[in-house]
Amino acid sequence: MSDRAVDLDPTVAHPARRYDYWLGGKDNFAADRASGDAIEARFPDVRKAVLANRAVLGRMTRFLAGEAGIRQFLDIGTGLPTADNTHEVAQRVAPESRVLYIDNDPLVMTHARALLTGSAAGRTDYIEADLRDPGSILADPRLRNTLDLGRPVALMLIAVLHFLPDRERERAIVRELVAALPAGSYLAVTHATMDYLDEAGRAAATRMLESGVADTWPSTRDEFRELFDGLELVEPGVVLLPEWRPDGAVAPYDPAAINMWAGLARKP
Repeated sequence: MSDRAVDLDPTVAHPARRYDYWLGGKDNFAADRASGDAIEARFPDVRKAVLANRAVLGRMTRFLAGEAGIRQFLDIGTGLPTADNTHEVAQRVAPESRVLYIDNDPLVMTHARALLTGSAAGRTDYIEADLRDPGSILADPRLRNTLDLGRPVALMLIAVLHFLPDRERERAIVRELVAALPAGSYLAVTHATMDYLDEAGRAAATRMLESGVADTWPSTRDEFRELFDGLELVEPGVVLLPEWRPDGAVAPYDPAAINMWAGLARKP
């Protein structure tokens, strides 16, 4: 893996470091905190959504490694390491699981090399690459050194696609990645939405996007559902984060506070 610390610009907010800030981490810069605070000032429940997203990652991974029998994971948009990373959850269920992480933030990769170690029976590796260039991810020899593309793979796109402003480009990237995976593979996605915001909330979110304060481009339920075209959605289908296979009864919550879709589907 190349060292690209020169690409790290602490004056520009990065989604992975802002996410780390909202989770209570310390691997973030002033620009990330300022960006997070600006978004939270208008949407004070944003941390609830972040925590709910982290929880659904765990539930999806447990399902994939358990009931679905998946032993290979391609996690794009990894974010900074925290508790219960994909490989930790998967390898608790199946120690032989192999996980390849992808992120475009050099700080994420620095911490990944230092902190993310897999089980002796499995394997964990990392590539510094960008979701916007799926071809470079698929062509990287480290992908095939870690994953066998002749066997099913779980493609994890958790809270990353909504950083792409073009919904058609988003679908094209997903199609390209899924096309490279064999039958029996899975696609797991979470994605921001404005479907549950009132008129004032939508207007505020739009202004933040247009001004550059926010960088999360939401999708409607129908747009999100299109990401799974040609795939077999796993029950309960497309739902808000807390509704995706909860561990128990779902506590009452405000959908506008979560405002993120979750879905998982199998490639036939």
